Amino acid sequence: MTTFNHRTPPTRRRVLAATLLAVTGALLAALPAAAQDYPTKPITLVVGYPPGGSTDLMGRLVGTELSNRLGQPVVIENVGGAGGTIGAQKVANAAPDGYTLLVGSSNELAIAKLVTPRTVKYGPANFTPIGLIGSQPLVLVASTAAGVKNAGDFTQLVKKNPGKFSYGSSGVGTALHLAGEMVKEQGGLFMTHIPYRGVAPLTSDLMGGNLEFGVFVLSSGLPHIKSGKVVALGTTAAKRSQATPDIPALAELPQFKNVDIESWFALMGPAKLPQPVVAKLKKALAETLQSPDFRQKMAAAGSGVAAPGVDVQKFWDGEIAKYTRIVQFAKIEE
Repeated sequence: MTTFNHRTPPTRRRVLAATLLAVTGALLAALPAAAQDYPTKPITLVVGYPPGGSTDLMGRLVGTELSNRLGQPVVIENVGGAGGTIGAQKVANAAPDGYTLLVGSSNELAIAKLVTPRTVKYGPANFTPIGLIGSQPLVLVASTAAGVKNAGDFTQLVKKNPGKFSYGSSGVGTALHLAGEMVKEQGGLFMTHIPYRGVAPLTSDLMGGNLEFGVFVLSSGLPHIKSGKVVALGTTAAKRSQATPDIPALAELPQFKNVDIESWFALMGPAKLPQPVVAKLKKALAETLQSPDFRQKMAAAGSGVAAPGVDVQKFWDGEIAKYTRIVQFAKIEE
């Protein structure tokens, strides 16, 4: 390393100083330039579920839009298993360069750590939030054999017969399970939870009259509701979904006024993403959320679009607090 002392000639000192300044300036200029050039190669967008589910659909819709705006291919990588947590862990471990991103849902981003703390090793500190994408309400349904037509009938029937009836979800610790437990908590109801390995066997038992009640993601339940094979009792968001204005929100009934739980989706990167990369991704996502074509496709899937500029960290913290209370109430654990 070059050092100066009183013996160094003034002219040489000036030359060396100018050289050092030029080199330092070039290095500093190169840092933002690399970020400004981002992306220069394809981006991998990890989805922690097999193809065909709601998170996969969200990833493909967002991936197409981001590719159009960033000028590089966005390749979907389905890393299924463990309720989305394997895919989330992969992104948490990825290099923070913006070339490996996650479209994650509330299950793996907020609920899994509460239910399986010994298995899930990541948390909010392991990600850089880029933005919320949207959300989808869940829907409480009844088998046609249950003989109820609305949430009021459901409440009366279950209260008169504590412990007699069961409701199903797609698995322990999923958003569907937590929604069912929130309904029980708010309504003062006693029902048994039956976890299923996915939506298909849950649907089969509901249609066959082997199960009285169930919770679906709205997009999954809607075809069966429209066909009359199950009865919609109410959605779980605070207000009616724009996609299904004819289905009441459970919160419209006084006993369920605090029922407010949805399956939400967010775009995440690994922790310590460079700020210029984050800014470019946020801009591309904000433009996506305002695209009429994207909004139309989201509505067709039964999903609402997030408002641009939502403080993701604040939202995330609030959701974790909400889920913590339900997990403690229901004593859901690993």
